[in-house]
Amino acid sequence: QVQLVESGGGWVQAGGSLRLSCVASATIPAINVMGWYRQAPGNERELVAATKNDGRIKYLDSVKGRFTVSRDNAKNTVYLQMNSLKPEDTAVYYCNAGLFNSMWEPFYDYWGQGTQVTVSS
Repeated sequence: QVQLVESGGGWVQAGGSLRLSCVASATIPAINVMGWYRQAPGNERELVAATKNDGRIKYLDSVKGRFTVSRDNAKNTVYLQMNSLKPEDTAVYYCNAGLFNSMWEPFYDYWGQGTQVTVSS
C-alpha cells in the first residue's frame, strides 16, 4: 500500500517559519513529481509547489520568494520550507506524488493525509 506521511505542521505567528516533510513509502511505483497542495476552509485545493525529476519546479504565485520545495530522492522525501508566513497561508497542507506528463497532468498520483498549518496575526 502506497503511503505519503507528512509532518512539520503546526502553529506559528506571522513572519515565522515552518518546514513540512513528506516521506513516500518504499512501495510507491514510479513517480516523477512530488509536491504540496493546500486547502483552506471554503476554498478549493490549490497547488503550492511541485518539483519534477527533470528539475522543473512550479510555485503558486503568492508563495514565490517565501516558500522553497526540495526533494531527497534517495529518501523518497519532499520538503516545503515556508518562511515569512502570513495568516492567509493558513490551511491544511497535503503532500502529493505521482507520475505526470509534460503538461503536469497526472497519469496517477497519491495523497497524504494532510497537516494543519495555522498562522496567527
